[in-house]
Amino acid sequence: MVKSNLDRFLAMFMLQSLMGLMGIVMLAFFAFPGQASLPYALTSGLLHTGYNLFLVRSYKSGELGLVYPVARGTAPLLTLIGTHIFTQDALSSLATAGIVILILGIWLIAISPTLAKKLDRTTLVYALITSVFIGLYTVVDGLGGRASNSASGYTALVFILDATFMVATGLILRGPAIFASVAPYWRSGVVGALASGSAYWIVIYAMSVAPIAMVAALREISILFAIGMSARLLREPLTWQRLAGGVLVVVGAMALRG
Repeated sequence: MVKSNLDRFLAMFMLQSLMGLMGIVMLAFFAFPGQASLPYALTSGLLHTGYNLFLVRSYKSGELGLVYPVARGTAPLLTLIGTHIFTQDALSSLATAGIVILILGIWLIAISPTLAKKLDRTTLVYALITSVFIGLYTVVDGLGGRASNSASGYTALVFILDATFMVATGLILRGPAIFASVAPYWRSGVVGALASGSAYWIVIYAMSVAPIAMVAALREISILFAIGMSARLLREPLTWQRLAGGVLVVVGAMALRG
């Protein structure tokens, strides 16, 4: 979707709107979350809106290959700090070290020396602010999923609120014509919404039964799949830096079992 002819705000608008429809369908099958989780869901919706806006703003001054790794690679560390402050999750020293090693591996894979030279101050600031939103909504959704008595129902409500806030933002910034702008791309939007929504559904469920910081770190090992696919399908070279980063990610993930 990011590579489509849509500008990035419209792509995020369509993605979140369709995930809202996904949430409505989910509530037909799963119990509505408990009242104790509603403030978390509302807060999550606001945080996701901030995340979307700052991510889009980051892309105005930086490339996808720079913004995304900085935002995603920093977020697990911020989540780890947040869980120490706001939750009672207990992590062993080995598991904590594993998270740090995993994060270092992600950065080693993602930020090549060539790309790092292009990382100007403006891009770095917006990408880091984006990572703060990721860390905050991750902790909030982990706590909300636990308080809900229905992690799937909570996920559905979060999707609906995300969509509500994003639609309101889109109407304010682009007017009613925004719907006509995204309509031709609905097929790719549905695929993206199902993929993104299903992935985060799994994350919220996992955080309801496992330490939040551990889940936040483990979800980023998807970068290993990206390395394999880029080498296999896109014929991108497997540099020593990427291989070393991959080793660190695997070692970090194994340490989390401690």
